[in-house]
Amino acid sequence: MRVIIVGAGKLGYTIADLLSREKHEVVVVDHEEDQLTAVKNNLDVLTITANGASPITMDDPDINGADILIAVTASDEVNMVCCILAKKHGITHTIARIRDLQYMGEVKDYVKETFDIDLMLNPEMIAANEMYRILTMPAALDVEDFAHGKIRLFEAKINKRSKLANIPFKSLKLPQGVLAGMIMRDHRMIIPHGNDSLQIHDNAYFIGFPEAIEKFSENFVHQEAKKLERVMIIGAGRIGRTLAVKLNEVGVYVKVIEHNRERCNEMAEALTGSSIAILGDGTNIDLLTEEGVGSADVVVCVTEDDKLNLMMALLCKHMGAKKTVVRVYRTEYADLIETVGIDIVISARLLSASEVLAFVRRGGVVSVSILEGAKAEAIEVIVQEGAKVAGKKLMEVDLPKECLVCAYVRDDKAAIPNGNTILLPGDRTILFILMDHAQKVMEWFK
Repeated sequence: MRVIIVGAGKLGYTIADLLSREKHEVVVVDHEEDQLTAVKNNLDVLTITANGASPITMDDPDINGADILIAVTASDEVNMVCCILAKKHGITHTIARIRDLQYMGEVKDYVKETFDIDLMLNPEMIAANEMYRILTMPAALDVEDFAHGKIRLFEAKINKRSKLANIPFKSLKLPQGVLAGMIMRDHRMIIPHGNDSLQIHDNAYFIGFPEAIEKFSENFVHQEAKKLERVMIIGAGRIGRTLAVKLNEVGVYVKVIEHNRERCNEMAEALTGSSIAILGDGTNIDLLTEEGVGSADVVVCVTEDDKLNLMMALLCKHMGAKKTVVRVYRTEYADLIETVGIDIVISARLLSASEVLAFVRRGGVVSVSILEGAKAEAIEVIVQEGAKVAGKKLMEVDLPKECLVCAYVRDDKAAIPNGNTILLPGDRTILFILMDHAQKVMEWFK
C-alpha cells in the first residue's frame, strides 16, 4: 500500500516509522528540507521536498493515485486543502490532523464532507479523553474499551502489597471474566503462560468484561485511596482545557495553573462551580505550596515542554501529590519518566498513530491501541470469511506465540476464550500482539 504523509514533524515522523515497519510504501512530503533530515537519516521511506498543498506536487507520479494521504502539517487549513486535492488526484482515502476544537465540534461532519476527509485526528482531544478515562479509574495506569464498551483493558502496577505477585498463572485464580493479557518487565513485553507469574514492579495488563474489571481493579487501590476529588492541572493548552472541562463537568474540583494570561482567562471562563484558573508559574514552589499541591489527588502536567512537565511532576510528587500524570511529545522519554517515579505517561502522538494504524490496516481492523511506547498493541479485529483462524479450535490453530486472543464478541455477547474456543467469521476479537509481529499475526484473521 502506498501512503503519502504530508508534514515531517513529530507526528508525521511517528506515523512514517510505524507504517514503514509494516512494509508499506511510504512517501513523506515537506516544504522544509531541514524537517526531512531526520526522516531521511532514520527511516526507509521516500522523501520529497515540496508544498503538499500544491496541485503540482499532487501530480508527482510518486504521489498521484496513492492509496492514502495523511496530512499532519502544523496548519489545519493546509491539511484540509491537501485532502481535497488528494481526492481530485486519484488518492483513495485521506486523513487530516485538525487541532482547532471548533472544527471538531458541531461542524465536524460539514468539514469532513466539504474537504473529503475520511478520518480527522485531534491529538490533544484524544490525549485528554485518554487521561479522563484513566483518572476516573483510581488504580489504572491505562484503560481502553473495545467492542462498543463490552470489553475493557486495564493496566496496573504490581506493588509489594499485591496478593497476586509470585503466583504462577496456572495456580492464580482470577475472577471469572478477567484474563491476564501482558506483562511489562524491565522494558520487555511478556505474553504470560502457565509457569509465568507477576513480579513486584511489573506493569500488568488485564482484559475482560467492564463490570468484572472494575471490581477486580479494587485489588490495586490502596485502602487510603479515595474517589477522585481534587485535580491540579499545570498548563491550559488544548489538552489542559479539554481535560479540565471534562473533570469539572463530573463534579471534580479542578485547579488550573497557567502562565499565559489569555489562556488563563479562557480557562477561567470555561470552568464552573468552585473550580478555578490561576495565573502563575507551575515551577514556582511557593505558588504550588500556597495552592495546596500536597492535597491534590492528581497533578497533571501538560505544558508543551516535555522536560518542564517532567521537572514539575517530580517537584509535585516531592511536595506530596498522590499521583502525577505527564504528557510527552518525545515517546523515547516515556520509559525514563516512569523509571523516576512518575505514575502515568501519555503520548498524544502514539494515541493518534494508533488511530492511523487501524485505518491503514482496515480489512476487519476496528481499532489499535499502541502500548508501552510501541512495544506492543491491543487490536480489535473482525474475523473475516475464509480466515485461517476461523472454524477451528484455538489450540489447533497454532497462532504465533507473540499473540494472545484475549476476548471476543459474538451476537452482541462478550466472552473470554480458552483452547477449545472456535472463532467464527464476524466475531469481534481482541488481541494482544508484540509490535514487531503484528503483520504476521494479522494474516491469520484476514
